[in-house]
Amino acid sequence: MPRYANIAGTTATYANVNHPVRGVHRNPFPPAKILIVAFVVGWGLAHSTSAKVFWMTSFAEIELGGMRLEKSRAQRILWLLEELKVDYELKTYKRQERQAPPALKKVHPLGKAPLLSVQAEGAAEPIVLAESGPIAEYLIDHFGPQLAPSKWQDGRENQVQGETEQWLRYRYYMHYTEGTLMPYLVTALLLSIIRAKSPFFIKPVANAIAGNITSMFLNPNLDSNLSFLESQIKSSPDGGGFLCGSKLTGADILMSFPLGAAKGRSNFTKAKYPALWDYVDRIEALDSFKKAVQKIIDVEGSYDPSL
Repeated sequence: MPRYANIAGTTATYANVNHPVRGVHRNPFPPAKILIVAFVVGWGLAHSTSAKVFWMTSFAEIELGGMRLEKSRAQRILWLLEELKVDYELKTYKRQERQAPPALKKVHPLGKAPLLSVQAEGAAEPIVLAESGPIAEYLIDHFGPQLAPSKWQDGRENQVQGETEQWLRYRYYMHYTEGTLMPYLVTALLLSIIRAKSPFFIKPVANAIAGNITSMFLNPNLDSNLSFLESQIKSSPDGGGFLCGSKLTGADILMSFPLGAAKGRSNFTKAKYPALWDYVDRIEALDSFKKAVQKIIDVEGSYDPSL
């Protein structure tokens, strides 16, 4: 049975090893073959057909692989792999009655995704990492530390309040994305399902309840968060451009899905939030983002960032 771990915030001593893509990366394992498998499943509530994507790559003595279903926040992990210049192969599978395959419970007891399974050659069992944030942090720690800002101000290493503003923003947004912003978008999704799926004889009541929740709870909170993000983009360090400064980080990659989904809502307009709108356009114009989207289109026939 695999061991389960949450790697966010853990520390270790790493040895530098040559990396044929970036030159150097930090590898916590001894020089041996490592198997990394990522299982990624998305919402897909509005579609009867679906794709589960398996991607695999090899560089040095490391292999990565993964699974994905359509309408999935897994696009962010795909984009991260593209940004890390990782080659991978995609294979498609189908959901079963709009749900992820039961086989995922053989990987993680909850049968949810995304998951990352990591096994070094000679290890008796893999470790399984869950949640997009820890998966992204793991990949960045080992294969793309350039996607995380420097943590310490010069001369203030390991001191309380010695962290850089860029790093504090990075740490915050790696958790804000799923902990604060996504729940409101999920609420919007559920309310839309209630409106669409309620039997006709109770639809007026269901619509009234959903409308009250939207006007009294959902819209005020979405507006508050979008205003906050607008101000954060405007005040970004080093002249801005991205959430944590002038360079792309893992926080921008994780934020791409909820903001892309929010652009489909009436709350989020260019007129109301011009800096935030331009920020989303800017990250979606990056070559690595476009390549990840094209991979999805190649497999599923289209790409829709909305929930």
